[in-house]
Amino acid sequence: MSAKNKNEIIHSDNGIQGQYQTWFLDYASYVILERAIPAIEDGLKPVQRRILHAMKEMDDGRFNKVANIIGQSMQYHPHGDASIGDALVNMGQKDLLIETQGNWGDVRTGDEAAAARYIEARLSKFALEVAFNAKTTEWQLSYDGRKNEPITLPMKFPLLLAQGAEGIAVGLSTKILPHNFNELCEASIKYLRGKKFELFPDFLTAGMVDVSNYNEGKRGGKVRVRAHIEELDKKTLVIKDVPYGVTTAQLMDSIVKANDQGKIKIKKVTDNTAAAVEVQIDLAQGISSDITIDALYAFTDCEVSISPNACVIINHKPKFLGIHELLKVSTDNSRELLKRELEIKLAELQEKWHYTSLEKIFFEEKIYKELEKKHATWDKVLEAIAEAFKPFRKQLRRDITREDIIKLTEKPVRRIYKLDIDELNEQIKGLEANIKQVKHDIANLIDYAVAYYEGLMEKYGKNRQRKTEIKLFDTIQAKQVAIANAKLYMNREDGFIGTSLKKDEFVCDCSDLDDIIVFTKRGIMKVVKVADKTYIGKDILHAAVFQKNDERTTYNMIYVDGGTGISYAKRFNVTGITRDKEYDLTRGHEKSKVHYLTVNLNGEAELVKIMLSASSSARNKELEFYFEELEIKARGSMGNQVTKYPIKSVKLKEAGKSTISGKKISYDSQFGRLNVENKGIYLGSFDAEEKIIIFYKDGSYQITDQELTQRLDPEKLLLIQKFNPEKVVTAVYLDKEKLQFNIKRFRIETTTLHNRFGFIKEAEGNYLEAVSTDAEPILTVQTGRGQQVRKAKFKVIKLVEVMGWKAVGAKLVDYNKSVVMDWERKPGDIAQAEMDF
Repeated sequence: MSAKNKNEIIHSDNGIQGQYQTWFLDYASYVILERAIPAIEDGLKPVQRRILHAMKEMDDGRFNKVANIIGQSMQYHPHGDASIGDALVNMGQKDLLIETQGNWGDVRTGDEAAAARYIEARLSKFALEVAFNAKTTEWQLSYDGRKNEPITLPMKFPLLLAQGAEGIAVGLSTKILPHNFNELCEASIKYLRGKKFELFPDFLTAGMVDVSNYNEGKRGGKVRVRAHIEELDKKTLVIKDVPYGVTTAQLMDSIVKANDQGKIKIKKVTDNTAAAVEVQIDLAQGISSDITIDALYAFTDCEVSISPNACVIINHKPKFLGIHELLKVSTDNSRELLKRELEIKLAELQEKWHYTSLEKIFFEEKIYKELEKKHATWDKVLEAIAEAFKPFRKQLRRDITREDIIKLTEKPVRRIYKLDIDELNEQIKGLEANIKQVKHDIANLIDYAVAYYEGLMEKYGKNRQRKTEIKLFDTIQAKQVAIANAKLYMNREDGFIGTSLKKDEFVCDCSDLDDIIVFTKRGIMKVVKVADKTYIGKDILHAAVFQKNDERTTYNMIYVDGGTGISYAKRFNVTGITRDKEYDLTRGHEKSKVHYLTVNLNGEAELVKIMLSASSSARNKELEFYFEELEIKARGSMGNQVTKYPIKSVKLKEAGKSTISGKKISYDSQFGRLNVENKGIYLGSFDAEEKIIIFYKDGSYQITDQELTQRLDPEKLLLIQKFNPEKVVTAVYLDKEKLQFNIKRFRIETTTLHNRFGFIKEAEGNYLEAVSTDAEPILTVQTGRGQQVRKAKFKVIKLVEVMGWKAVGAKLVDYNKSVVMDWERKPGDIAQAEMDF
């Protein structure tokens, strides 16, 4: 190869390298600025802005075919019709800037819009008011230089926060969640007034949102969004809406997938969505609806997590801002636009006042007669008119220009003879009043801007109430709600456990999310994940599903130390562990072994019979050992010595009772959950068989167990407490038909769990006002308002006798909206409650 050709190739390579260095940066900048990221001034991406501008050009108050709008937009947007059509449909579905006609699809179901030739659109009145003003718009040439297009629209509303935005660029992305129209206006007003404000997302798809980690929409924040799930009956659930970004089709697919994986058990799922979302789930036989609701949130798209990332274009550069900062910038921008509009209006009014005043002087002082005089040239005529105006210049607010005089001379002659001077005076007075008002608005710009936002709310905010319920979600532990979808087996002799050992000993049903705790004869404990086959160690004694932080399950064990031959007994809990780590429960000698091991779910301590070896030198070769004499200690403790002689066998002689206190249960009214972490209202210490009673506002009660996974509705619940069948219930309820409050006292006579029993008169409008199980309740009734408030106290046991739970009861007082009732607790009751706690 010649030296010349080599030089050409090297030169060519350097040129290509240089182009690569600039091309990627150019491409990245183009995508960021011109495609994916919205501008902070109007909250729009270029394609959205060009669509709105094209629609404004076409606007005549009537609907236009979307195909025509796309064609008009292509004069400004240098891309295909598909991208324009998708952006237009997306804006139309948000129901804010664009009024639609025809089938525009449904974001809830994922149905697509009809073809562009079949659907129509026009700008909404709201868009025409807040987004367009040619006098305050900055313009630039379109991509082909043939037309002007706006650099940004003069948006006088926080549109970016109302619509939300999502885009993926090169090296960065943006995700801004939509917010409520009225809340944005109210927040802008508070900001203008110098007050604090809060903003949280609101979705057209409704649902519920937990905003505790929203972090103002900045990077690192997160919101959890849930669908409302209602229990139609014990065998049927109904999903009433979908989380933001999820369609009913996606939701159903996720439910079917969870069912196929064995995480939930359902018969079928049916989409009955019409005007409102309705997805019906029929549960399998014997499956708890409460646990299934939790499982739907844990394993399906009934709950999704969204990570916002607010990125906008500011001065041709992408910047990350919080939602509060975005609203402040938008409000400041809107205020400046309003000021510019007022200044333009003031200049126009002053110009009109000037010309009208000139016109009045021109005719009132008969200066127009200069036109009838014979002057040498037209310039001389204009000079004569200007000279005639000199005595009146002090009445004007600016100098008279040649253009002013020419404009006066162009008035039709017939106007001169029919001119009404009084009418001109009225016009001037009206203009002066308008000028005064505009100057006042400029001087009080904050008040003017506040009134502007209030006007937007009044005109356009009536049907824009919040759709998404803001709610704090409880954390659902997936292990607790997962359906047992696998069977666990073990080979004791060889030391294996797993779901694939189907020929060996069955242990229990479990889920693939569970951990398994295993004990061996050698005294080794290990916790492993559910798997097909896992080696633990030979001679397995016990295997079961492991419950982390379980302080009630107690292990009673007797083992012999291989080094000394001494046998020890110990009681211990296993709360926290490291998975797959071996824990030696003996003193550590390799020849140590376990003689006896039991698992006691409520800390029971049994009596065992110990048989010593026949060859031992002990006189008494039979011993009795009481585990209740041992304290529950850490799993690593050595334990107490039982005997120094060799043990032949240990057998159960008598089952024991629990040696630990009852389960302390509380009710968290924020989430409607029972718990053992002392969150919320303390209900008491419960033995295994004790129950809970719940009284509902609809006048029914329910006896339930201590199951922590059940869901209770705090909005419907009036009283929850430990159930004592001997207690007398005192209830006050409204009899709507007779417009009176009735009172009754009764004992609970039913024992069926989970069913609800109505104990007040059944009629529309009746509800439970107050309920108590105090032995001697005192009811305080307050009537009247203001200075006419009256209070009365009733000792209920003297007022009404104990009756059947289905009895109507006796009249207490007449119904009145001002009636307020409450129980007066005796000091002894309060002290007893604190002592119980």
